[in-house]
Amino acid sequence: MSLTSETSDTSEPRPAEESRHAPPSPPADRSTWASLRPLVLRLHFYAGVFVAPFLFVAAVTGLLYAGSFQAEKIVYAHELNVPVGKSELPIADQVAAARKAHPEGDVSAVRPSPEAGSTTRVMLSGVAGVDADYTLAVFVNPYNGEVRGALEQYGSTGALPLRTWIDELHRDLHLGQVGRLYSEFAASWMWVIAGGGLVLWFSRRRSRRAIRGATGRRRTLSLHGSVGVWAALGLFFLSATGLTWSTYAGANITDLRAALGQTTPTVSATVTPGGEHAGHDMAGMEGMEGMDMGGAGAEKGGGDVGLNAVLKAARAEGLSNPVEIVPPADSSSAYVVQQIQRSWPEKQDVVAVDPASGEVTDEVRFADYPVLAKLSRWGIDLHTGNLFGLVNQIALAALALAVVLLIVWGYRMWWQRGRGSAFGRPVPRGAWQHVPPYVLVPLMVVIALLGYFVPLLGIPLAAFMLCDIALGEIAYRRGKRTYAPTA
Repeated sequence: MSLTSETSDTSEPRPAEESRHAPPSPPADRSTWASLRPLVLRLHFYAGVFVAPFLFVAAVTGLLYAGSFQAEKIVYAHELNVPVGKSELPIADQVAAARKAHPEGDVSAVRPSPEAGSTTRVMLSGVAGVDADYTLAVFVNPYNGEVRGALEQYGSTGALPLRTWIDELHRDLHLGQVGRLYSEFAASWMWVIAGGGLVLWFSRRRSRRAIRGATGRRRTLSLHGSVGVWAALGLFFLSATGLTWSTYAGANITDLRAALGQTTPTVSATVTPGGEHAGHDMAGMEGMEGMDMGGAGAEKGGGDVGLNAVLKAARAEGLSNPVEIVPPADSSSAYVVQQIQRSWPEKQDVVAVDPASGEVTDEVRFADYPVLAKLSRWGIDLHTGNLFGLVNQIALAALALAVVLLIVWGYRMWWQRGRGSAFGRPVPRGAWQHVPPYVLVPLMVVIALLGYFVPLLGIPLAAFMLCDIALGEIAYRRGKRTYAPTA
């Protein structure tokens, strides 16, 4: 990524009259790239200047989020960890202990202790004072039934209050649905800015890219471009994966996946009195940001085999830890047991278990997911720092820091470009007039299609073009219209 890196090529002194006359026709032997480069330069420069503040906020909050996983383990160590005992209590007894301490609400899910020394989580929905999108997680010592505490929990990764607060800051600045537009805007433009800077950087002569011995603006440009080149692949990835669950572009991506038959498979969670299951679908965990599944069947009752038998049936089907058990939503629903491991290798198998017989009525294996469903799952988990654990989180933190540095260097170059006479002297207009029609027309079609599917790219770009044309006409009428150089 190179936010405003290539503005240096227009910084060489030019006679005043060259920038004010109408753009001459480009020479016949002029290369396509030589015609296209000023347009890429202008887009890269202005996108960097105006989008950078949004990217800066996303990078800083993303840096905080990358560290929140480890911070969560420290802050909530008492709730998450217990001394290792000799044997664990049956899961039903652990739930009973949680319900004795917290009888409010309904049991919406249970996460048995995933490893020695970890607590069991019993999630309650419908608790007074807890938002409907959240659950109250009660932490139980699996060895003796001691309740270690209760905390609000959010999302399928089980984020506790600290990580949840940082996650929402990164996602929507705690402004709700309206705030989500900022992150979608940043993700929509990140790949454009990164791609433009990458192309411009590699188009420069190698001798002009050296940092050693450079000073002033050239050194800033070299640092900015070098870091941007190394970070570009990661920034493309963050942009693409960030858009997959955004408001508008994300909806288009979901529709496209549905049209291609690449949606995440679902398990049938409905059973009939005779034990046969029918068409009520229970989605896989992807995209579930908080659950409110009801509490029917959470504890063993009439006609219900209970949690112990359900967990045993799931284990028999190969569902190893960590797992989450979702109780039946009503009298015609099954238990759903889902693996919830987001680290490599992913564990996302899910089964439905008949509460009357304890038999598995349906199953979905992660190995059977369509290609795009797997890629979406891996992409989201890599983006959120889950896939490769601490290594993943360190890499995300490094990328976020790189974005912060790139933005600082980009604005510094903008300052230095004025050379004390015109702060942030912009790239001249008219670059598009030098692009051959056989390049310009297909390019406009591609931009229009991208703008349709990624509206927070297309709408701002169209607005910029209209404003730029209007300002150009005003400048023309005042005799001050400027054009991009032809060489």
